[in-house]
Amino acid sequence: MPVKAWQILYRSTSATGAANAVSGTLLVPPTPWTRGPRPLVSYAVGTHGLGDSCAPSYKLRTGTENEIALISQALLAGWAVVLTDYEGLGTPGQHTYAVGVSEGHAVLDAARAAARVPGAGLSASGPVGLFGYSQGGQATSFAGELAPSYAPELNLVGVATGGVPADLAEVARFNDGNVGFSLVLGAAVGYSAAYPEVPFEEILNDTGRATVPRVAKACTVELATIAPLRRLSDFVTVSDPLADPRWQARLGENRAGTRAPAAPVYLYHGTVDELIPATVGRQLRAQWCGLGASVRWQEIPLAEHILGVAVGGPAAMTWLGNRFAERPATSNC
Repeated sequence: MPVKAWQILYRSTSATGAANAVSGTLLVPPTPWTRGPRPLVSYAVGTHGLGDSCAPSYKLRTGTENEIALISQALLAGWAVVLTDYEGLGTPGQHTYAVGVSEGHAVLDAARAAARVPGAGLSASGPVGLFGYSQGGQATSFAGELAPSYAPELNLVGVATGGVPADLAEVARFNDGNVGFSLVLGAAVGYSAAYPEVPFEEILNDTGRATVPRVAKACTVELATIAPLRRLSDFVTVSDPLADPRWQARLGENRAGTRAPAAPVYLYHGTVDELIPATVGRQLRAQWCGLGASVRWQEIPLAEHILGVAVGGPAAMTWLGNRFAERPATSNC
């Protein structure tokens, strides 16, 4: 299906409150939309890597975007889709990988920017849905939580989010010595870029200094193979760097579940996720429910991380369609 596409560069906000420039791509299908303003999905991709060539805008242009099936599901429904490249992914500076506050800002500002693109036919008052899984689940979860204070003017109708690394400290402990350890190193690079005061480069040992530059430029497949089954202690000179109060403070700021999202949520997680344990997803559900949020929780039985989105993603996109159709959301808190 031919679609209209724009590459956009828009103003957003870093995790520490500084203005920054973030790139992205807006896609609008040719299908006429006659039922009020055309819905917009602000789509947050899962881990693509930390180098500029990993940006979804680049991967869309080269035909290598691995989430195209879910993006196409939205476009075939007649909705516009805007994808953020996140801070530092395709723009100057290091990508602030796994920093939820920065990601949430980028997702919300992408929706704001999309409505201002000349010729796109979108309305600033049109319904907006958020969709993301894994890193994208972190981004959409934070966008939902931050929207009331950061972007209250958006007509946010639903947050479809899955495989959420809601508590990165817990995720890091789970992956120390596990298959996903390379992602822990990636997150450390992202946090040191977002928060210069957290100790990282200065505590790297020789192995760390040799490995981190590769991590900082790697896309998903290469990233996964850099340091699987390794431990953080293999790369640093201190026994437990995450116990440092400066790390604890920043990880705490980026722990999802402290605020109720601005719209109903569809939250899903594979029961045997090998990267982000299901207990993290269940805890996020409990926290949001405790805050009075409307949460539709769905466990994907016997699903590891990739199967979780393969099975849960299409259902989550369908759930967003029900929000665009103004059908009432049902919670199973």
